Amino acid sequence: MTSLNDTHNPKLTSWVPSANEIGSDFPIQNLPMGVFRNAGSNGEYRGGVAIGNQILDVGKAFDAGQLKGDAAAACKQSTLNTLMGLGRGHWVSLRDQLSRLLRSGGNEKEGRTCLVDMAGAEMTVPARIGDFTDFYSSINHATNVGRMFRPENPLLPNYKYVPIAYHGRSSSIRVSGTPTKRPTGQLKGPDAETPNFDACRRLDYETELGVFVGPGNVLGYPIPLEEAEDHVFGLCILNDWSARDIQTWEYQPLGPFMAKNFSSTISPWIVTLEALAPYRSAIFKRPKGDPAPLPYLHTKSHEGSGGLDINIEVAVLTDKMRKNGDLPHVIGAPNFKGMYWSVFQMLAHHSSNGCNLNPGDLFGSGTVSGTTPDTYGSILEACKGGKQTISFPGDEERTFLEDGDEVVMRAWCDGDGKARIGFGECRSVIVSAA
Repeated sequence: MTSLNDTHNPKLTSWVPSANEIGSDFPIQNLPMGVFRNAGSNGEYRGGVAIGNQILDVGKAFDAGQLKGDAAAACKQSTLNTLMGLGRGHWVSLRDQLSRLLRSGGNEKEGRTCLVDMAGAEMTVPARIGDFTDFYSSINHATNVGRMFRPENPLLPNYKYVPIAYHGRSSSIRVSGTPTKRPTGQLKGPDAETPNFDACRRLDYETELGVFVGPGNVLGYPIPLEEAEDHVFGLCILNDWSARDIQTWEYQPLGPFMAKNFSSTISPWIVTLEALAPYRSAIFKRPKGDPAPLPYLHTKSHEGSGGLDINIEVAVLTDKMRKNGDLPHVIGAPNFKGMYWSVFQMLAHHSSNGCNLNPGDLFGSGTVSGTTPDTYGSILEACKGGKQTISFPGDEERTFLEDGDEVVMRAWCDGDGKARIGFGECRSVIVSAA
């Protein structure tokens, strides 16, 4: 397990004033990684670290002699893949150096020469994502959705034994702020004899966390659960958009395809597993009568610390609300602690047949949901499959999402005696299929 050290000290402050503000997502204890360039430029993207409302250009700090080592040098590249592949020892060293540079009493004079205002930066997808796999690891979400189609038996027999997933499309993953175009596809109403081809009418969000893989494994050699965290670089927010009407018609017998591959949106900052160390928790306690995980998905140490206590929030801002100056309307606020399968079990299972993972690969947690309407992670659950409307400010109502709606997701960790660790935002506005 990642151990606590001086960089997690909640009493640390930074010489960057905005990092010390109450409620800041990016205090000195966080130091998430991303890739940026100056807005409006045609320059190369480069690795940076969020600190308050600023970005530290890590490669520039390396060239100036403020940082040392292969990890800092790797941030001069336009993706974080090389950094991800270096492994935990390098990540820990870089984090320690960054903390000492940016904390109060650090080298402020030299460090300021490497800062860029976040408002003047353009972010992009932080890694070259070779493969994307999306899991289905919230038993609450699986049960909520399953009840719509199988009221008496919402979970299929394999759910409690195997982390379910499908292979997604990495080429359509976009960074927060990129519009999402409404997809078109085959639709078939329940009373129609044949399908037609049209724009999706039941567009949905899925509130997830994405996990970036660090060092990979050689084809044919699985990653055991006890080593899984050495292969997790960090986490981001993930909105895995879903076209529910396309999905209903196509998913049998092989599962999601065109209903999922048109777009996925991620937040630009990767919160490292190191930063999340204070928020490690026991894994989800399985109800009495549920089967124990098979041996390759269980260890005592994982049982005690394989969970992550992360709050997530999903909100929608309609076009009318935007014009009225309203804030996004919160629909669901689940917690990641309730996931039936942990991120480490997902990774261990993914490689258990010898599948080779590579630095920068991404896998999604699946929709994170709770058991009550205010904790649902998809609008499919919130509107009961279209049978119940959702009320918005200004007397608006929705079942599924409409053009002009903007979905805004946030995530953060907080707790007594601990520094707040934020993920920033993941947002995208829906534009017409035409």
